[in-house]
Amino acid sequence: MSADPITSVASPAVDHRPAVTVLSGFSAGAVQAATRALLVADDSLVAIRHDLTGLRHGLVGRTVETAAAVLEHTAVDLAHGCVSCTLREDVLPTLVRLARERPGRDLLLALPPAVEPETVASACAHTLVDGAPVTGSVRFDSYVAVVDADRFLDDLASPDDLRDRGLHAADDDHRAVAEVVAHQVEFSDTVILWSRPGTDALELDRLDALVHRLAPWAVRVPTGTAPSLDCTGLAARVRRTGRHDPRRPGVLGLALEGRPIAVHDPDGGHGVTSIAFDARRPFHPRRLHDALEELTEHALRGRGQLWIASQPDVAVAFEFAGGGVSLGSLGYWLAALPAGRWTETSDDRRLAADLDWDPYYGDRRTALALIGLHLDHDAVTALLHRCLLTDAELADGFDTWHDLDDPFADCFPLTGDD
Repeated sequence: MSADPITSVASPAVDHRPAVTVLSGFSAGAVQAATRALLVADDSLVAIRHDLTGLRHGLVGRTVETAAAVLEHTAVDLAHGCVSCTLREDVLPTLVRLARERPGRDLLLALPPAVEPETVASACAHTLVDGAPVTGSVRFDSYVAVVDADRFLDDLASPDDLRDRGLHAADDDHRAVAEVVAHQVEFSDTVILWSRPGTDALELDRLDALVHRLAPWAVRVPTGTAPSLDCTGLAARVRRTGRHDPRRPGVLGLALEGRPIAVHDPDGGHGVTSIAFDARRPFHPRRLHDALEELTEHALRGRGQLWIASQPDVAVAFEFAGGGVSLGSLGYWLAALPAGRWTETSDDRRLAADLDWDPYYGDRRTALALIGLHLDHDAVTALLHRCLLTDAELADGFDTWHDLDDPFADCFPLTGDD
């Protein structure tokens, strides 16, 4: 009688690359406090932070530290004073260098207030260090936003630009405070709700609801209002979670890849309202343009993709934050491209288009979210429906839509490479 053959099962490969946790947040004090708490919880953790106050003059300060000591405190001269240059020339090379010098020790990258985490992720995807990808030396475990409970809502509702606060990274940096604050939360995998013993409990509940509407895909970690903080417990919920998905696009690209851009909650717990609007028929350009101010009047945040009848080739990106509306191009709709160029897009986008393809519109669709306090769902959706083409206008067909009155004409140029 023969014995059963022994089946060899290969063990999964062990990833020895240091795990990088990226902390962002508009409150420098809250980010620094969270950094210190995570260092206290693990004396082997190495933190890197940069001071960009001299960036416009080509000077950047770099500090590398553990819970016990400051390992480096260096001034770095840059040929060009900009955030992307800082990332390429110092931040990412420093991560790679520390991974080599201190193998087996995880890294914590604490970003300055005006730096958006998506900028870091983009730089990682396109930057080589010593001729090799950054991810060959480190793995990005999680992007963590630190939200200061005492000031987050004020910053999200603020009409200020970074320049008003002296935080602009360059002379041509015209970003709004609210835009940066929203982007930091929306790109995160984890959000720390940083509060203090005196923070009002009802305000904390409202903050939790608001952050959930801004980033329903993120795990929320409250620090509570006890006199002391459980640093070890915080670290267990924040570090080595494996939450970051490098394939997840930025928030404006979510709908193109079939991912939800918001939670539809028109009633809104704690007064926080989230309205998700979806439509297959296009917007009339003039009616949409004239409605934008009323549409966003009471919102804190708006985001999504639009399709406008007079420009049927381009997927239009929509953003609202800090009182300003921003429209831009997300490139061609697949329906406007020859099939041979579809492979230039991601697998997820092609799959989403296949699953939701319309015989007349193709993959063209509007997916829009508005988030705020006590938004009037019925009034907002009624206004959006009035901006869509009527049945009679639809019946006129694609060939006539180019002639519609279009205040957005020439705003979204497309090239063969888009």
